[in-house]
Order: sequence, then C-alpha cells, then structure tokens
Amino acid sequence: MKKIKTAVVGVGTLGRHHLRWYSKIAGSELVGLYDFDAERAKKYSEEYNITAFESLDDLCKAAEAVSIVTPTTTHCEVAATLIKKGLHCLIEKPIAATNEEATEVQKLADSHQVKVTVGHIERFNPAVQALQDFDIQPSFIEAHRLAAFDPRGTDVAVVLDLMIHDVDLALKFIKSELTDIQASAVAVISEQADIANARLTFKNGAVANLTASRISLSVMRKLRIFQKSGYCSLDLAKKQADFYSLDDGKNDNSGVRIPLGKSGKEIIYLKKPDTGKDMLESELSSFLKAIIDDGPVAVTVSEGARSLEVALEIERIGHESIQRMLEN
Repeated sequence: MKKIKTAVVGVGTLGRHHLRWYSKIAGSELVGLYDFDAERAKKYSEEYNITAFESLDDLCKAAEAVSIVTPTTTHCEVAATLIKKGLHCLIEKPIAATNEEATEVQKLADSHQVKVTVGHIERFNPAVQALQDFDIQPSFIEAHRLAAFDPRGTDVAVVLDLMIHDVDLALKFIKSELTDIQASAVAVISEQADIANARLTFKNGAVANLTASRISLSVMRKLRIFQKSGYCSLDLAKKQADFYSLDDGKNDNSGVRIPLGKSGKEIIYLKKPDTGKDMLESELSSFLKAIIDDGPVAVTVSEGARSLEVALEIERIGHESIQRMLEN
C-alpha cells in the first residue's frame, strides 16, 4: 500500500494524539513535527524518532500531508503556508477564526488542487456512522453537549469550543436552507459564554435545538433525531445508537418488535453498540485514503466554513443576550 509522508503542526493536548495515530495507521509514514515550543517539540521527536523541524518551510520539504492542530487564530496562516507549498491539510475544527479566513482557505485549496479537510471528528463517531444504514430526514433535532470546566478551553466561547460539533451534524443531516437562528448565552465563570442554546430553523420546516455547557458536573453528549418514520437517539459519549422505526413491511426482521396498542402496528427497536473503532484513527485514515485514491474528503472546506459561519452567528446573538442581562 502506498504511504503518505505525514507530519503534525502543533503537538499540544490534541496534536500528540495525531502523532500517535500517524505513527500507527496504514498509509502513513510519520516524518516529523513542528511546534513553537522547542522543548515540547524535542520531547515528541525523540519519542517517535522523527524530526522536529525548525520551520514550516523545512517541514514542507519533507512532508506530503499535515494535521494542523494549532490555536484557531493561527489556522489560516499555517494552512496558507502549507497549501501554497502543495501539501494536503487536515485542519482541526473550527476551520478558522473568522469567516473571511475560512473563505481564504477555500480559495487556496481550490487554486492549488490539494486535499483539505476539517477535523469535525464527531462525523466519525460510531453512533453517527451507524446512521448510514438508515434514511435520515429529520423534522426535529435536539442536542445536549455538556462538559466539565476546563480552563484550557476558555480562550473561546462554548459555541466554538463545543456546540460547533452539533452545528456541523445538524447541517449535515438537515439538507435544507437555514432560514433563522435564535440564541441565548450565559457567562458564568469566564469572560466568554459558558452556556449557550441555539434554535436553528430550516426552509423545509425542520428545527434543530442545540444546548452546550462547559460547567456541568456530569458529561453528556447526546443527539436525538425525530422524523416521520421514527426516532434515533445517539449517545455520542458512549458511541452507541438506538433506533425506533415504524414497521413499513420492508424490515429484514432484525431488531425487537414493540406492539403499538390496538393499532395493529409495530415499532421496531434496534440498538447499534460501539464498534470499538477509534474516532481519530478513522478520521486520519479517511484523510489519507482521499489523498491516495484521489477521492473526496469526509468534511469539505465549504462544510467547515458553513459550520463556522453559523457558530459565529450563534455566538454573536448569544453575546448580545449576555450584554442585555448585564445591563439589567
């Protein structure tokens, strides 16, 4: 199998996991890393027996595909340098800090004919992957993403830190134009929004109600999809899914049948357990496969830019609600 020479820019908390998987997965030949922290770069270069490049230009001479796992404010600058040198890029979410930067990344990717994808890792959650076996046409989506407080993430509001995952999933599943955004937020222990709620309304009548918090005592990552043919409950933390669907006579007899009273109809319940597949491994493998096969990437730059655009608007409206509360 052909191997792509890979590298990681930014080897902090998440970047080091990119290193670990690039050192293992088929299709990858890990050649090096770059990090502004020389001591940290030296540590991981020795651990993986790879080069700690002194500059991005040096990295570009050795690598073919790179994960950009730096602070969001640097995504556009780093991606521009790598793309112009002809390197394929996986940019961690969010794609950039502003809509203008996302547009710039899109232009560069289009003009240099390289593979650029965005690290919306929940796309590779086994619970989300299980939806591929079903006809998903949501009328209503409800998502709750609650996390314990972590000072590391307070440089951005909870919308870009957490909620953007569910924004991405809602935009993926509801294939209709977004027509209205309503939101509110509360700043509790940081200068940014720590709790936020958004209601997205689409042209086809579908609605997505999203809630995110980073000051919860317990962790929750759940997404529920309601539609005419049934109901899906995804536990993204446990990576498993429960499906309830009205028997339409086309079922393959899998699942548990639940009678609906005297109606004569039956609900079919099917559980999809965690497959055990690591999400980051799947994401990086998909990225490399797109390069090797010259196929489509899992999350396009335009999809990443759209999720950012919606998240920034939610953040803006939420910030206004915080200001009104402070004034009162």
